[in-house]
Amino acid sequence: MGISPQEFARLQDRVSGRRPKPVMEAPVPGGPVLLRRLIGIDPSLRGTGLGVAAVEEGRLTALHWETVKCPAAWLRTRCLGRIGERVREVVQAFRPEACVVEGLFFAQNLKTALTMGEARGAALAAVAVAGLPVYEMAPRKVKLAVVGFGAAQKLAVAKMVQRLLALPELPDPDAADALALTIAFAHEARRPGALVRAQL
Repeated sequence: MGISPQEFARLQDRVSGRRPKPVMEAPVPGGPVLLRRLIGIDPSLRGTGLGVAAVEEGRLTALHWETVKCPAAWLRTRCLGRIGERVREVVQAFRPEACVVEGLFFAQNLKTALTMGEARGAALAAVAVAGLPVYEMAPRKVKLAVVGFGAAQKLAVAKMVQRLLALPELPDPDAADALALTIAFAHEARRPGALVRAQL
């Protein structure tokens, strides 16, 4: 049991004071399409979060969530291979119709930015092979949609994800971030032109 996109939209409208807007499908080239299953990816070299959610009987339900962990002793190339491999396995197992990934963010440390970019590339390469359309969402926008505060901490995001999707236990922070992407996507898809499709 989870929260439906309509219920989530009404909750967000109440919290923000906005008037309710009609729910609409995610815009893609050629016209709107209803996405019934989605994979969210929160890339990181040592802990990439994956989350799969589906709209079933009008409700947003979490089907799978995990963190692809790579030990500190592993070489970077081994981590990238593992990330790509696991993304492929999850896509094959759950057959999502689209992917939403955390957008690029400003990093003061160049090495950190490059490493994050490599992990993101490994995950997106696996998604691209599957032929899935990819959407980006800024981290701040995801937190704002899920928690109501753009600078929310990971624990706050995890607790709200657990609550909104009625998860039996608190998800790992990286997996929670991936599921948060799917929740935010469902919320943002109501607004025409709000989602930006990444170029693979």
